Amino acid sequence: MKLRSVLSNINTSGLLVMTGLLVAWEVAVRANVIEFEYLPAPYAIGSGFAELVRTGVLVPDILHTLSAVLMSWMMATMAGVLLGLWLGLSPLARRYALATVEVLRPIPGVALAPVGVLLFGFSLQTELMVAILPATWPVLVNTMGGITSVHARLYDVGRTFRLGRTDFICKLLLPAALPAIVVGTRLSLGLAIVLAVVAEMVGNPEGLGYGIVREQQALRPDLMFANIIVIGVLGLALNSTVLWLTGRLSPALSAEVAR
Repeated sequence: MKLRSVLSNINTSGLLVMTGLLVAWEVAVRANVIEFEYLPAPYAIGSGFAELVRTGVLVPDILHTLSAVLMSWMMATMAGVLLGLWLGLSPLARRYALATVEVLRPIPGVALAPVGVLLFGFSLQTELMVAILPATWPVLVNTMGGITSVHARLYDVGRTFRLGRTDFICKLLLPAALPAIVVGTRLSLGLAIVLAVVAEMVGNPEGLGYGIVREQQALRPDLMFANIIVIGVLGLALNSTVLWLTGRLSPALSAEVAR
């Protein structure tokens, strides 16, 4: 599956609508229809983006945020798949652990920022602490749901071929639950991006999140909005990459997940 087929989800009509909104925004600001002092026009935001590139602050910010997002997402995915597999396979574990999961799941990641600052100071570890736990839940819940919804006949197939427990899980159970797991990883990726940026805004003076705060304090809304748009483009690129990798594994799976 080619990357351009993934990006085809952003069709021409969608791009035309986006372009129309940007043009309307530009015209409204220039005609003083929108009179907010600190709302720049798209052209000014583009100039701000060029300034961030020229001054050399944008690339380090992107790399820091990207590293925080990928590390937190990968750790959340591993933890979510393992815990979801355990809960999906064990009715006893679900009976005693689901209440704990449901209590912890609604806790917002940003609530952990003060704890992270106390433990690790203003650091990457604080970002990871804020992002990992909330990003784990979508993977865990979807993995558990995928495992428990597997048809009972699949277990009969495993017994027919006399597969051991490890072979049964790796060769039959996980592939059957893979669509649900991939959906969970995509949801987790979105949460990891949001929470890493929030952590940078409140708990670690680095990355694109801190770039937003830095430019807001400097009264540079053009640069502030440029950072915001870069975060959106980064999220689009990461999500498209996940879809592309999914398509490399299975075109049919990619079509199902991308719906």
